[in-house]
Amino acid sequence: MANESVLDEVFQRSNLAYSNEMEMLTFYLTDDQLYGINVFKIIEIMECPKVVTKTPHSHPVVKGNIDFRGHPISLFDLADGLGLTPIDYRNTLSYILVCEYSNTIQGFLVSRPNMLINKSWSDIIKPEGTLYDQSYLTAIAYHNSVSIQILDVEKLLVEIIGMDTSVSEELIQQSKNLSADQHQVLLVDDSKAACSMLGAALNQMNIAHTILNSAQEALNLLNKTLKENNGKCPYSLIFTDLEMPGMDGFTFTRKIREIAALANVRLVVHSSLSNKSNWEKAQEMGADDFIPKFSPDRFAETILKQLERSTLPR
Repeated sequence: MANESVLDEVFQRSNLAYSNEMEMLTFYLTDDQLYGINVFKIIEIMECPKVVTKTPHSHPVVKGNIDFRGHPISLFDLADGLGLTPIDYRNTLSYILVCEYSNTIQGFLVSRPNMLINKSWSDIIKPEGTLYDQSYLTAIAYHNSVSIQILDVEKLLVEIIGMDTSVSEELIQQSKNLSADQHQVLLVDDSKAACSMLGAALNQMNIAHTILNSAQEALNLLNKTLKENNGKCPYSLIFTDLEMPGMDGFTFTRKIREIAALANVRLVVHSSLSNKSNWEKAQEMGADDFIPKFSPDRFAETILKQLERSTLPR
């Protein structure tokens, strides 16, 4: 019975990709506000060890390195990164969410984990306004009338670690072989950091592009352009994130592949959910490729490869 229970849980989680749902772990920081993170990013939850090795000249949010399965990983204090009172991990019981982002592993220090909940992406709200544009908040959900803030951890990591947005000269030269008026790229991502990197790379390659922050917006735009252009799509290639309020990237990919007029449009998933199972799910939905965030050259290489293939029948 225990094995059946585990298998049922694995089956339910694997099917979240088909139902526009996210399973999130909720947790607390030092302000007693409830926060949430996608469980697909979490490798392990552990108590903060007594030994945290401080790294000289590191960012103040990086408290040092900890040992995780025989390898050192960086420990980020999420509360400190948000401008809250730092977590007193040396004198109080605190926890670490060991997460995988873009093929790298980090530890995020939290006051305490709370519980797992499932939420439809349609119930997850993207906040609007200039105040939120500058914040680390990417979405809000509600559970039993309590708000759950979903953080833009990608933006936080980029500001702490930095992000290279430059494409190599060799790839820029290769992009000059593309006809500037032949191809357009549609980018769909609610992450400010991702949009900044993707837009910068495409500008360097001189490729026309449109950036949208929601899958529903993108779907509306594609349907509109098909009507206005007698069933022809101006976009040769679409990049989509997976985690987006309203409609996730899995659902968006599936809906794109249900539209016959978009059959020859290439579609690539660009996500920090970089484990193999997500690539396999994306393929099942109809994605042509999957690349982890954030590598300008990997992004540029994928653009060149997919635009070349866009001229061929599927």
